[in-house]
Amino acid sequence: MKKAISQHEHRLTVDEVLDWMLGDQLIDPQEYAELHSFSLHWENRDRQAVEVICQYQAAEKGRLRKHFTEEKLSQWIAAKVGLPYYFIDPLKIDVVKVTTVCPKPYAERYGILPVAMDEHSVTVATSEPFLREWEADLGHMLKKKMKRVYANAQDIARYSEELYAFSKSVKGASNRPDQRSSQLTNLEQLVELGEKSDLEVNNRHIVSLVNWLFQYAFDQRASDIHLEPRRGKSNVRFRIDGVMHHVYELPSAVMDAVVSRIKTLGRMNIAEKRRPQDGRLKTLKNDNEVELRLSTMPTAFGEKMVMRIFDPEILLKNFSELGFNKKEQQLWREMSHQAHGIILVTGPTGSGKTTTLYSTLKQLATAEVNVCTVEDPIELIEPGFNQMQVQHNIGLNFAAGIRTLMRQDPDIIMVGEIRDLETAEMAVQASLTGHLVLSTLHTNDAPSAVTRMLELGVKPYLIKLTLLGVMAQRLIRTLCPKCKRKTAVDEAEWRTLVQPFKVEKPETIYRPGGCNDCRHTGYAGRVGIYEVFQNSPTIQRRIVENCDATGLQRLALQQGMRTLRLSGVEKVLTGLTSIEEVLRVAPESSIS
Repeated sequence: MKKAISQHEHRLTVDEVLDWMLGDQLIDPQEYAELHSFSLHWENRDRQAVEVICQYQAAEKGRLRKHFTEEKLSQWIAAKVGLPYYFIDPLKIDVVKVTTVCPKPYAERYGILPVAMDEHSVTVATSEPFLREWEADLGHMLKKKMKRVYANAQDIARYSEELYAFSKSVKGASNRPDQRSSQLTNLEQLVELGEKSDLEVNNRHIVSLVNWLFQYAFDQRASDIHLEPRRGKSNVRFRIDGVMHHVYELPSAVMDAVVSRIKTLGRMNIAEKRRPQDGRLKTLKNDNEVELRLSTMPTAFGEKMVMRIFDPEILLKNFSELGFNKKEQQLWREMSHQAHGIILVTGPTGSGKTTTLYSTLKQLATAEVNVCTVEDPIELIEPGFNQMQVQHNIGLNFAAGIRTLMRQDPDIIMVGEIRDLETAEMAVQASLTGHLVLSTLHTNDAPSAVTRMLELGVKPYLIKLTLLGVMAQRLIRTLCPKCKRKTAVDEAEWRTLVQPFKVEKPETIYRPGGCNDCRHTGYAGRVGIYEVFQNSPTIQRRIVENCDATGLQRLALQQGMRTLRLSGVEKVLTGLTSIEEVLRVAPESSIS
């Protein structure tokens, strides 16, 4: 495929782009001269027009009348050369297909990257719109129609490196012998005598795949990585902003080796595939340590692994950044700064309870305070805490852990979860002896925590004495600031959102749009909504053996408590999220 570039074709140069910008009056002559002078210091400058302009803007003395982003400049160049603009989203690229279109050196030579392929055509992103010889070459070789689209040169260079390297690693791992033995496991186990059983987990291709997987997850802001074995092919999926995204399919033999490699890094037993296992490992994200909690589960086609990513930077966020309004911050601080008592955080798995507790403890853990935790498992290693891991195999459960911590002269105790009467009673005893106890409970709303404690068997008078308050929480997706759009409010939809409460309908609200930054979902990032329930003297009188959560909720609302739904309504009114998102996440009030 090696051939000289025709004289009739040429590369797009920085000077050419600057001439267009000057002609369209996007820059003036002085800016043109300054940009031209700045570009002379760039190596390979003719292939970096967009980057040169954006870097000039970022430079200390770079001043332009108009501000240009990489995406806006790329869209403008695409229109100038008469090609559709294409934003490269690696989650939407079938790596196996596109990397077979042409070799990497050929793609780099012409500044192209195949991004999609179907039965009749191949879509190829190019940063060199005036180089077209490759069209005839590839069209003749593949017998398919070539569709050209324009993409940013930096994106093409970056993803060419990543996708071809990933494809090479997958092929290298797939070409290892003995694939069939690891494809059929557990329910479809096939024993072949006289053959080796596994791929080598220290194979360099597998190491590359695992490294790529972690870095890719960090780049995509994933909170969880799911490795899911299937017959023949296995899935890689990421959870991003609470929503699952399919990322890639790996041969099952390769997936088995990837899981074994990660189990080795997490100090798990790679020979044991019949029982669930837990582990943890640390890796780097932009030179910062990130912890991953590992969990395996035996399935019909092999071991499923889920890796939950815990970013230590979350502990640096203040309560406002987590989503607390001023009143919620005040109530939470009042409760968490008491000398003794129990504070509970409730909500389903993945609702941000751990983040709230760790952020709170981080602020409470001064040099004068002894903070001890008992967790299952330890979510994040924090130097300011004394953390203990529950180990059921040796009889170290939550109750035994609290009993041990009581002898360690603690000021504040955090219990990972109250699951049974024994743990609840130990938490109560710890609070009665002068300790502040923070823990989690699984209930739908805050007042239900009281009835849940009663169901566990805790005496009503002990709840009255020790419970300071409960906070229920959820995580809702926030609207993408770049594409959210203002619209009128439908009366019926607003009533559905706020019922049975009366909240004045605004004239306009924001709804999700869709852009490249948010992968056309309309949402980017998540924030908490909260329901803070204080155990006031009036409520204490209602805590009896057969009290109901609805009665407690009604009384708490009379005293000023805001439900999760109302907290979400506040986020809608401020333009932070949408009505649809609040309806999806926040439970409807049981008060009629």
